[in-house]
Amino acid sequence: MISSFALVVIVIVVALIFDFVNGFNDAANAIATIVVSKTLTPFQAVCMAAAANFIGYFVFGTAVATMIGKGVVQFDQVTLPLIFAALIGAVVWQIITWRMGLPSSSSHALIGGLIGSGIAAAGLSTVKWAGVGKIFAFIFLAPLIGIVCAMIVTAITIWIFHKQKPADTHGIFKKMQLVASLCSSVGHGTNDAQKTMGIIALALFTGGVSSSFETGHIDNWVVLAAYTAISLGTLCGGWRIVKTMGTSITKIGPMEGFCANVAAASVLLTTSHAGIPVSTTHVMAGSIMGVGTIQHARCVRWITARRILMAWVFTIPLSATCAAVTYFIVSNLIKALGGIH
Repeated sequence: MISSFALVVIVIVVALIFDFVNGFNDAANAIATIVVSKTLTPFQAVCMAAAANFIGYFVFGTAVATMIGKGVVQFDQVTLPLIFAALIGAVVWQIITWRMGLPSSSSHALIGGLIGSGIAAAGLSTVKWAGVGKIFAFIFLAPLIGIVCAMIVTAITIWIFHKQKPADTHGIFKKMQLVASLCSSVGHGTNDAQKTMGIIALALFTGGVSSSFETGHIDNWVVLAAYTAISLGTLCGGWRIVKTMGTSITKIGPMEGFCANVAAASVLLTTSHAGIPVSTTHVMAGSIMGVGTIQHARCVRWITARRILMAWVFTIPLSATCAAVTYFIVSNLIKALGGIH
């Protein structure tokens, strides 16, 4: 037999690995533009982004964590093997897309994992389809909102500085881009680290270790562990995806980087406050496309955009499939060992 406490520990370790890979995979979201525009060196950029990830802990609540923990699958049907399988499905999909250099969504990989393992464990009824529907809608809405916001910000910026020579504004935009990128990193940490918090808090409650999540509270050590893991992942960086985000969608300079980051930060911080778990990858990619579109639609490399879109579409079903397979393997292994006590 395997003890419930040991399984909780295993789930927490895997959750923090997921959080680390999340930061590793999503480092490109906030830093691609400032690296490509040579505002900061890659090392300086990831250090700034990693530090900024922590700011959300002191500023924002845990609405996204609660949504992930209680809004995807039925709270009373969650088991530790279900959570474990969901995490494995999400991690595997993230590693696959990182190897391909595609900026996929860690958020939707985790949600897909929860859906897949939930269905494998207790059937379709275990999934909260209303909550999933809202999340699924933002697969399309988040990048579209990012595109529109970026187009508006870019148009306003061009109008304000249209009488200035590019050489005179280059230094100004570099400084402004730093602030905007910092805000994007805060939004990234706030939205993405909370997903892991929700999973760990759910595991602690399911395993009978802590009941705080039932009352809507998340233990401080869980919050700190999640933010630390995602910050360390960001510090390690994901350079394959930096190249895709920063050079393969459209040409990025300090002005374009500033506009893209302002748009992305606005969307991320707003949705985090509302408790909607959106993809930082989707938002930033959409913002970069919006900047390119407002200058000229032909500035956007739509072939690359199509590849990214395909990764978005397949994230939930493929991570769900991987999680379902993992659940069957894990549940049969636990039965062979004599169950959980």
